Amino acid sequence: MLYLIIVLGNTLIVTLIITGPHLHSPMYFFLANLSFVDLWISSVTTPKMITDFLRENKTISFGDCMCQVFFVHFFGGGEIVLLLVMAYDRYVAICKPLHYSTIMSLRRCIGLVVSYWITGFVHAFSQMVMIIQLSFCGPREIDSFFCDIPLVVELACMDTSTLGIFLNGASGVLGLTFVVLLISYTYILLTVRQRSKTAVSKALSTCTAHITVVVLFFGPCIFIYVWPLSIPWVDKFLAVFYSVITPFLNPAIYSLRNKEMKNAMKRLRNYYVDSEVSI
Repeated sequence: MLYLIIVLGNTLIVTLIITGPHLHSPMYFFLANLSFVDLWISSVTTPKMITDFLRENKTISFGDCMCQVFFVHFFGGGEIVLLLVMAYDRYVAICKPLHYSTIMSLRRCIGLVVSYWITGFVHAFSQMVMIIQLSFCGPREIDSFFCDIPLVVELACMDTSTLGIFLNGASGVLGLTFVVLLISYTYILLTVRQRSKTAVSKALSTCTAHITVVVLFFGPCIFIYVWPLSIPWVDKFLAVFYSVITPFLNPAIYSLRNKEMKNAMKRLRNYYVDSEVSI
């Protein structure tokens, strides 16, 4: 049921933004991309998770395991850059409103989208190059619901110290990105504080949704990839959280707190109701 809601909710947001002319702005353009990425992050892991719940023999081939590792980090790495792009968009919109349309031109928006797809691919490919060279000769049991790099590395029967340094560097980038995002939103709110109360409430309404999504995404990732202590049941819970719960909550966070999105849903509902009446 959760997975069906994820698919329907994120598909609805993408459809509303594409079909609604009043939603053709950079903020909603990036929101549509976020929903698209969330849909695929969940689709990489959840269907396999569901089938494993329904059968006793919970196995996965090496090729499928590597595919999960690649696409989880492809879409996950892309989402990190996308959240940075969304923070930059809010900074320009709130702190430099008169130059917003010039700075966030269509060409720049497309360039930013291309940059996060490229970053996600480079991140995932670099991880795969390291993982694919490992040799596995011992037990091949992963204590989780899907394949991920730390779990696969633990199964290797060779020295993984060099890979550990590389993974620690990637974890450092993850933590640094989270700090940069929090600082950027804090700066936005401090800047708006000097303006009218109307501007403050509007900025708070917009930024609160963004900050909530950032915390929901980065919180579990930091505990899994950055936190030095590893507790298997906590890691499993957090892995499910960022691959299932976060994509499930994101559509609700943005639609329930966004007046334009709620109006777009009402228009879509009225359109279908009127169509049924005329029929």
